[in-house]
Amino acid sequence: MNENGLRDLNEEIRPKPASGLDAVKAVVVVLSGKGGVGKSTVAANLAAGLAMAGRRTGLLDVDVHGPSIPRLLKLTGSRPGMDDGFMVPVDWHWNLGVMSVGFLLPGPDDAVIWRGPAKAGVIQQMAEKVAWGERDVLVVDCPPGTGDEPLSVLQIFGDKARAVIVTSPQDVALDDVRRSITFCRQLSTPVIGVVENLSGFACPSCGAVHDIFSAGGGERLAAEAGVPFLGRIPIDPEVARSGDDGDVFLAVAGQSPSAVAFKAVIASVEKALGLPAAPADKG
Repeated sequence: MNENGLRDLNEEIRPKPASGLDAVKAVVVVLSGKGGVGKSTVAANLAAGLAMAGRRTGLLDVDVHGPSIPRLLKLTGSRPGMDDGFMVPVDWHWNLGVMSVGFLLPGPDDAVIWRGPAKAGVIQQMAEKVAWGERDVLVVDCPPGTGDEPLSVLQIFGDKARAVIVTSPQDVALDDVRRSITFCRQLSTPVIGVVENLSGFACPSCGAVHDIFSAGGGERLAAEAGVPFLGRIPIDPEVARSGDDGDVFLAVAGQSPSAVAFKAVIASVEKALGLPAAPADKG
């Protein structure tokens, strides 16, 4: 055997470095074509809803320039532990494990000033060097758009990744969603479906939903693109209040129109992932 053959053999038998993703069954990447459509709120409620139902769930926030998850879950100032070279997720309610770029910054007002390769490296470390353990689902709050960071996210998670794309009803947001769907298809990432967020206003007194922007654009776009439509989530003052207070919306909202809409989205995601009947609804 020549030297090159010996080197190849050594590469084959050398143990591969352990990845924190090894025992994660499925990854749901929450994308948006642009910022400001409520992507992080949808990601947080999706993860919390799955955990409330007894799913072993993780939530990874790699929205590098706008990590919102610490504030949404009242975890600002938290720091991950370390165990044998792996970061340990911060434990939230219902055994939801949370990891965020925001946990690595000195303070909530500090900006991330990194070039593309550095951001890609941090995203990879936060995916693979976190001790996720056995998880049924890992929900990923991805940076908006179709640039370097979303590209890194989908490439890192590879075949495990499925996408949920969040939009608002306005045409300018819908144009960006078309690009997001094309982006996923070019990377061979299956699209679970489209969520139309901020779709109408849910009256806090009577519960009726009134359209204040155009409505139904997300559903029409999904039909045109041949991807499932997961539902409309109306604007609800309780969503904003719970986010500001760090209370996950599903846990405090009962049967409001927005809560019912979130639960329907979660059920659609569970079905798309082929998850068995939930072991328990802890909500």
